[in-house]
Amino acid sequence: MITSKDYDCNYENKWCPGCGNFQILAAMKEAFAQQQIPPEKLTLISGIGQAGKTPHFLKCNMFHGLHGRALPLATGTKIANNDLTVVVSCGDGDCYGEGGNHFLAAIRRNLDMTLLVHNNQIYGLTKGQASPTSSLGMVTKLQNNGTPSSQFSALAIALAAGAGFVARGLSGEPEHLTELIVKAMNYKGFALVDILQPCVSFNKINTLSWYKERAYKLDDTDHDPQDLAKAFQLAREWENSLPLGVLYESAGTPFHERVPNLKVQSLASHRYDGKVMADTLLKNL
Repeated sequence: MITSKDYDCNYENKWCPGCGNFQILAAMKEAFAQQQIPPEKLTLISGIGQAGKTPHFLKCNMFHGLHGRALPLATGTKIANNDLTVVVSCGDGDCYGEGGNHFLAAIRRNLDMTLLVHNNQIYGLTKGQASPTSSLGMVTKLQNNGTPSSQFSALAIALAAGAGFVARGLSGEPEHLTELIVKAMNYKGFALVDILQPCVSFNKINTLSWYKERAYKLDDTDHDPQDLAKAFQLAREWENSLPLGVLYESAGTPFHERVPNLKVQSLASHRYDGKVMADTLLKNL
């Protein structure tokens, strides 16, 4: 019987007290345990940032990559061994800024993996610059007159790019967040969960109380997650209302089933021969 404690490790955690990452990490462990995923079958990949440190605090396979490059690493991992459960942990700047092009490519490929974006609307690791999800006009240490760039609407862009599973969670709702992570991981294809969280050190606007005052959970009886038009409408809600839950879910064909040879057998299952493995992947592409 696997429990959340099976993913514990002994590395010291130096996130700021009150950081939403703690609740996200706890929700991740609980979601993995509920699905009875052995640590050796789980691969967690990240980039750079406070969210990028998440694999350090989990007992599982992990790869801590470069800024914005978590999704390419996850792509290679999943193509090489489809038997692994691949989860990507990124911050909003890491994924939507430096990694924005890889974000779009992963959606187009519909890789069978789960992307968890820790969205605190600020660059926390580098001490408080505006991130792609910072609101227009937000004043920071660097943007003294307010950021001149419009806010990156990640959920709407994911929907426009063709993502089949798009959801939003909140670190301050850990049980609900756990449910969303489980649903995302059970989706056959690329699943995005954008997780709103406070940065207690550098974002004094979007606090946990700010989120709590505006967030509401989508009612499964009233919301049809297959209604793309409605999902777009929900994705654009922001200042006064923040919908939490699965905005959109529609079945699609994951990448490994689009490539005939990968559908039959993952690369890791072949005998070790670089040419044979390359031919296996490239044939019929």
